[in-house]
Amino acid sequence: MTIKEPVKFIDLFAGIGGIRKGFELACAERGLASECVFTSEIKPYAIDVLKQNHPGEEISGDITQIEARDIPDFNFLLAGFPCQAFSSAGKRLGFEDTRGTLFFDVVRILKEKKPYGFLLENVEGLVNHDRENKSDKIGRTLSTILHTLDDLNYYVSWRVLNAKDFGVPQDRKRIYIVGTKKTKPNLEKFKKVKKSLETILEHGKPVSDSAFVQLVMKHYSLEELYGKSVKDKRGGDNNIHSWDIEYKGTVSDDQKVLLNTILRERRKKKWAEEYGIDWMDGMPLTIEQIRSFFDHPKLETMLSDLVQKGYLKLEHPKKKVGNTRIQDTCLPKGYNIVAGKMSFEISKVLDPKGIAPTLVAMDMQHLFVVDVDGLRTLTLREGLRLFGYPDTYKFDTTIENGYDLLGNTVVVPVIKKVASRVLDIYCEV
Repeated sequence: MTIKEPVKFIDLFAGIGGIRKGFELACAERGLASECVFTSEIKPYAIDVLKQNHPGEEISGDITQIEARDIPDFNFLLAGFPCQAFSSAGKRLGFEDTRGTLFFDVVRILKEKKPYGFLLENVEGLVNHDRENKSDKIGRTLSTILHTLDDLNYYVSWRVLNAKDFGVPQDRKRIYIVGTKKTKPNLEKFKKVKKSLETILEHGKPVSDSAFVQLVMKHYSLEELYGKSVKDKRGGDNNIHSWDIEYKGTVSDDQKVLLNTILRERRKKKWAEEYGIDWMDGMPLTIEQIRSFFDHPKLETMLSDLVQKGYLKLEHPKKKVGNTRIQDTCLPKGYNIVAGKMSFEISKVLDPKGIAPTLVAMDMQHLFVVDVDGLRTLTLREGLRLFGYPDTYKFDTTIENGYDLLGNTVVVPVIKKVASRVLDIYCEV
């Protein structure tokens, strides 16, 4: 069928415009003209990026304050809406249950404007969000969403897809929910395309000269760092601990063996049984318990030294109190690995032959890559490439704001492929 009129769409919770970009590319591939007739976003620096790429367009603000009837007519609604729990008081799993959530705004606009179809994106966790029973295939939130869209007379499909299968070197699973007034879009059997991180890396960029980075490079060659994580937790051969680089002070070979052994042993359930507490992953162990698996003549001295340097801490085992755990001062103190919430400067050095983990806003600054003879964080252009944005996409913002925006954006090539399946139906004779 030849479609002369532009495919009109609206972009809600637009972010930096990734869903829009993927949809536009899908339209262009079919020779379809497309037109965004309404955009809603509230984050100022996201709006700034939208204006860089779509100069002259008006960006509307808070969608909850905009009447649906004031939005121009359109064919498709695009939205990467936030995941929120619905009221547990809901009974009919429909429109009324969505009140108080941002999905309600998606629904009220669909109800008022009755477009041909929609494309929604959300985190993988939406599948099991607010699940009542472990045996349930999906949670109450997704169930409410699907029932509500069905009530609006849409034929709906959904599927979790991973960016790494669409030519993007990032392990990023997201749920895609699509629907049309005519029939269910097919979200099965996408052709898999694999690419490695090296295909998106820039070269010759400034590297870090921080004390931590220099310390890591003092102990490992750049090639040895490929794919290595830095954390004081278990991680097999691909993990570097703070004591491996002597970050908090010198550590003897025996002390390294001791720390590695404690790291493994503290997870065993038998210690919880000895203490008479509920098992938790990572319990403090008394010197007597440690001596049962590491009997060293200087054990007490070694442990004291490691506590003084900050590799170990002395603490009571924790007991459950409601949904939290607190130290039980009635039980003897034991030695535990200091693995607090504070991250090391480097959480992982990415392997150029591999792929990136799921990029999260607050973690991106701790991901490093090898560049020539040093280590550095990802550039914003590399970040955009890890979400499949074309190099023509403008992204003039600070590194902090850029990481925040990227951690919450969508993968453009996945959107393009999903949108193509919806357009298959739209273009049918």
